[in-house]
Amino acid sequence: SSLVTYPVKGCAGTALDSARVSTSGLEHDRAFMIVDADGSFRSQRTDPVLAVVRCSVENGSLTLRHESAGSVTAVVDRDSADREVTMFGTPLRGIDQGDDIAAWLTDVIGEPSRLVAAPRDHGRVTDGIRPGSAHFADSAAVHILSTATLAGLNSRLDAPLPIDRFRPNIVVDGSQDAHVEDEVRDISIGDARLAYTKLAIRCAVTTVEQSTGVRTGPEPLRTLGTYRRARQKGVAFGSKFSVIEEGTISVGDELRVETWGESEL
Repeated sequence: SSLVTYPVKGCAGTALDSARVSTSGLEHDRAFMIVDADGSFRSQRTDPVLAVVRCSVENGSLTLRHESAGSVTAVVDRDSADREVTMFGTPLRGIDQGDDIAAWLTDVIGEPSRLVAAPRDHGRVTDGIRPGSAHFADSAAVHILSTATLAGLNSRLDAPLPIDRFRPNIVVDGSQDAHVEDEVRDISIGDARLAYTKLAIRCAVTTVEQSTGVRTGPEPLRTLGTYRRARQKGVAFGSKFSVIEEGTISVGDELRVETWGESEL
């Protein structure tokens, strides 16, 4: 069936009408990472306040904004000497974005923090059925979730959740079947082609209300655990994809399924 795509995540949750998709994902998405004093990545898992930090990249400059801390802007540096950083204990390379942004982030988070950018030659290889590349995404470059999948979860919850609780790059509409994104393998959107890599295993970030940066409790993980328990030791919701042909995707584009497979759940 024909599905309609809605790219909803560019930089820190920014809604987009269209986006350029490279082999590393949507332009600017996960191209930056906040690290602590030891170079280990920070995320909403331990610092939920990051949900309300907004960012934009325009004319080569990055701006971070927070309701009470104001904003900070710096020219994006993708060419200086890099340093070792770690994500889930895995060593990666990042280019420090300077003291001004570091001081601003330290103030917002309340602990020493710095921002790094992925080098142009980052070259990180991700795993899964169809391995690909990514900047600082947890695993694969692109995360796809359907509105039918969210509706299936919300029908089980006392209080429905918005789509941003799951931070997908692309939201697919037009299907009546929940979890259809688990079963597609090779797809095209606009002039980009993507390939399924793995199920999206969910973590504690799904319990953070994205509009407030406050952790709200056990949902949706508690309910997902009753019907979406995966062999990968977690609960699955949405799917991850690698980019096999770069291109541009836009709101309203048709998602064309070239190959189907069986769900890994």
